[in-house]
Amino acid sequence: MFFQHVYDKSLAQASFVVGCQATGEAIVIDAQRDMDVYLKIAAQNNLKITHITETHIHADFLTGSRELAAVTGAQLFLSDEGGADWQYQFAHTGLKHGNKIKVGNLTLEVLHTPGHTPESISFLLTDHPASDEPVMIFTGDFVFVGDIGRPDLLEKAAGLIGTQEKGAKQMYESIQRFALLPSFVQVWPGHGAGSACGKALGAVPSSTVGYEKIRNWAFQYENNEEGFVDYLLAGQPEPPKYFAMMKYLNKVSRPLLVEIPHHQELSSAQFLQAYGDGIKVIDTRNKVDFAGGFIPGSINIQHNNSLSTWAGWFLNYQEQFILVAKADEMEEITRKLMRIGLDNIYGFVSGVGDLGIELQTADVINLETVKTYVGNDDVQIIDVRGLKEYNEGHIEGAEHIFVGTLQDDLDKISKEKQVVVYCQSGDRSAIAYAILRRNGFDTIKNYSGGMKEWLANEGKII
Repeated sequence: MFFQHVYDKSLAQASFVVGCQATGEAIVIDAQRDMDVYLKIAAQNNLKITHITETHIHADFLTGSRELAAVTGAQLFLSDEGGADWQYQFAHTGLKHGNKIKVGNLTLEVLHTPGHTPESISFLLTDHPASDEPVMIFTGDFVFVGDIGRPDLLEKAAGLIGTQEKGAKQMYESIQRFALLPSFVQVWPGHGAGSACGKALGAVPSSTVGYEKIRNWAFQYENNEEGFVDYLLAGQPEPPKYFAMMKYLNKVSRPLLVEIPHHQELSSAQFLQAYGDGIKVIDTRNKVDFAGGFIPGSINIQHNNSLSTWAGWFLNYQEQFILVAKADEMEEITRKLMRIGLDNIYGFVSGVGDLGIELQTADVINLETVKTYVGNDDVQIIDVRGLKEYNEGHIEGAEHIFVGTLQDDLDKISKEKQVVVYCQSGDRSAIAYAILRRNGFDTIKNYSGGMKEWLANEGKII
């Protein structure tokens, strides 16, 4: 048997290539959209991709299953569970609980595991030349290492009222069935630490059924469905705004993108024309460089593993945008953005100093300065972290406005007072600062040291 785990750090998303070396056939599970990685793996290992499948209709990334099928001619196998509202709306071979996908000498048995979503399925893999016992289970967003999938996304991100408690109860039932699997079965989930699809995902890529029964909180609620539901729904992180669009695009027919787009570097004249027409500018430089001089109205979303997530909060799927980025980073940035369907890149500029536009600078303050503002009625201190982080401790007197929803909460921010924004270590507050400056708030200061520095110096929290 051939097996390769493919991991995208930018979305903490896992996909898998599983092949039968005797027949040369392979299946890809939960493919990312820039699917050339699977073609390379198959070519390097003398395999042909003959089957493609998904664990559910994903909300956190745009899958590449259809792109991969278009290029390889492989058969697409997708869940037909969950009822009429949870069906893929394009051609595929439907899967129900108990169905089996045969890939050479391998068998993947379909297990319906609802909870995270109604149509969610897992795949129990048996390598028949080696054993008639199952060896792996691919759980998607059902069971993670140390956690389980959240059932509240449909309600919070897609607006389907009343679905989160129903999903939590379905998850409880699915967990009971999962616990009956042999303890030695390897568990390969669809996400790792950093994903917004759970609240306490482990950093290691895989586990076993037996180990999860010991250490995963979800298996400690035997005969206590109410306690399980309450704990599962409490303290979940804010679902990124783009999740609703992913849920839609992964379900319906859409144009396919089978090659990585190449984007041109704009001349000063081209940039000024587009900028003057109101095209949004996303500056991917690090927060220090951005603070030293930035294009008025631009938003600082640094090129790191969180780039695509924050871009999904602040860009919509109809608008074009310009990137400030290094030329040699553009392919990687393009890949990260296309993984959530953000394809409308107008072009990029590699620097801001020669564009013929007057730059702004950020007002970044240090620990000693922010201490003088605590308790001052003429200063509004805003914590832009997640609500759970805020509730666990914040600077005395700070108000909570999550950076992801800041654009919709501008009426909560004073234009009469001095305003200070902070987060954990400065990345999110740099975004918040840029958004507020973009919206005409001129008395903004960014405490970039954030809670990390504040706590290290024994700053008072409540």
